[in-house]
Amino acid sequence: MLIDIVPVSGSGRFPATGAEFTAIDFETTGLQPGRIIEVAAVRFRADGTVLGEFSTLVDPGPGVDPGPARVHGITRAQLDSAPPLGQVVGQLLDLCRGSVLVGHNLAFEQGFLAAELERIGLRLPTLPGVCTLAAARAALRLPNYRLTTVAEALGLGGFPAHMAAPDARACAQVLAALVTTHGLAFERRFDLPRLPRLAVTGRAVSRPEPARAAAGTWISGLVDRIEAAGTPYADLLADALADHHLSDAEAADLAALAAASGMSPSDVRGAHLDFVAAMRAVAESDGIVTDEEERELRHVAQALGVPEALRDLRRATAADRTRVLVLGRSAAADALRAAVLAARIPLAKNLTATVTHLAVADDVPATEPRLTRARELGAAVLDVPTAWQTLGLVPPQQRVAPPPRPTAVLPPVPVPTPAAALPPVPRDRRWIAWIMMGTGLVLMFLTVIALFGGAGLGAGIPLGAIGVGLLLGGWTVGDPQSRYSQSRYPAISSRNA
Repeated sequence: MLIDIVPVSGSGRFPATGAEFTAIDFETTGLQPGRIIEVAAVRFRADGTVLGEFSTLVDPGPGVDPGPARVHGITRAQLDSAPPLGQVVGQLLDLCRGSVLVGHNLAFEQGFLAAELERIGLRLPTLPGVCTLAAARAALRLPNYRLTTVAEALGLGGFPAHMAAPDARACAQVLAALVTTHGLAFERRFDLPRLPRLAVTGRAVSRPEPARAAAGTWISGLVDRIEAAGTPYADLLADALADHHLSDAEAADLAALAAASGMSPSDVRGAHLDFVAAMRAVAESDGIVTDEEERELRHVAQALGVPEALRDLRRATAADRTRVLVLGRSAAADALRAAVLAARIPLAKNLTATVTHLAVADDVPATEPRLTRARELGAAVLDVPTAWQTLGLVPPQQRVAPPPRPTAVLPPVPVPTPAAALPPVPRDRRWIAWIMMGTGLVLMFLTVIALFGGAGLGAGIPLGAIGVGLLLGGWTVGDPQSRYSQSRYPAISSRNA
């Protein structure tokens, strides 16, 4: 096993706030099996501070088909100038050294990475990792747990789909929010292994990124609210609609990709039917499907080859539609955004004339200009508790706040600590230890004299036993590595952990 996935939750007992992480993401030629053709990694602290980044296209070998370029945007010509993974894997390991790996659906990413490392003959120790998909499930109730949906619920900005570097950054931001804002912690201890240092013989070739993510469409907002199956192919369909129009050619490429991963034509058709049916259910949930929205839905269904999924579509043109914008980066704001998505209510990314309700968390300053602008546009400006009631949402059960956690980080690779580096035992305990050990030595000396002087064993042995007990007891009290000292002084225990 290449990656040991460590669960994180609100009830975790081992704090993650002082740890460092490395978020990874890949673009591949297929779903499974497939080859990695782009890799990205972002090293960061739990508070979201970025410590380093690495991204590059990867040449899987001469003539290897890069897969659907209309989906991931990577051509064979670009790969011809990119380095093989073996020439740049040293940079990836340098970024990961001494940190916890992070990925969205990390088990899926692990399969690709393990296969590529095996191809280049590189064996690594088991690496600890955190799956943000599982972590989000532990913290939020959402209609689906795609990376874009989780980021939307946490109030994070949009990012372009099908690019490894933006996905890795988004994954890092998601985990930072879950750890710092929602208090998620590790459920068990783990070790950080030593990673080899490898020479880097290739030059990274990174793709240029757009200045900003494409503006979201009605379809992309709808996709965030569908009850998706959560399979890699369903997520790929959703990503294809997240920031751009789905063309017939792209839909054909997606279907070919699914077939290459082992899905039968009937499986692909069934996945398309389920996906369009889920989109339809969300579109009809508020009783309003405009002419433009119907055209977009029918285009998607036609491109996926399942126009019958929209037979007897319920249409309405009522002008009143609830659209909510939530301001704030607190846990309360995140919970409200998640509930809005789960209730299939459109969640706005920006303040526009279509926003009907602006919910404001406690961490938003009263001078925020969007508050005044929202009132000018006629939107209802509400605090978070009032928004729950006004929107008819069921607030989550209040969790009991966990006790304050120490700031100690989980132990890195175990290295014997020199005694001189251990924190000292308090002075009063040292005096007690010296007195006990001195008294024990005196009693043992008197025992020896008494035995040689002709005293019986019945008198000498108890006296000697008391002396030995005092000697050992004093040593235990004075030794910072003993169980007694660690139980009496948590700071010593945590520093030596």
